[in-house]
Amino acid sequence: VQLQASGGGLVQAGGSLRLSCAASGRTSNNYNMGWFRHPPGKDREFVTAISGSGGSTYYADSVKGRFTISRDGAKNTVYLQMNSLKPEDTAVYFCAAGHVLDIQRTYVYWGQGTKVTVSS
Repeated sequence: VQLQASGGGLVQAGGSLRLSCAASGRTSNNYNMGWFRHPPGKDREFVTAISGSGGSTYYADSVKGRFTISRDGAKNTVYLQMNSLKPEDTAVYFCAAGHVLDIQRTYVYWGQGTKVTVSS
């Protein structure tokens, strides 16, 4: 499975961005898909994930109510809609394909990161 993330950029606090992750590979829809982020000076952390069917989602407490994950099976694409962005959301965001929604070590395929910078 190959993953290509896009959509990052610079936005003011309170603004919105939508990230996309295009997946290729015959079995890409069989995996749970997640978004992780690597803030400057910190460890990479879980943000949100969605099941292969799209029926289950899971969010880190820090983004609940602000971020929404979705997937389009026909397009093999996963989206991350980020609203009410805060400076602490600044990070390089990665999409990944894996097995257990919120356990980072079970994700086996990773895309390149896309940088999100939120100015205050």
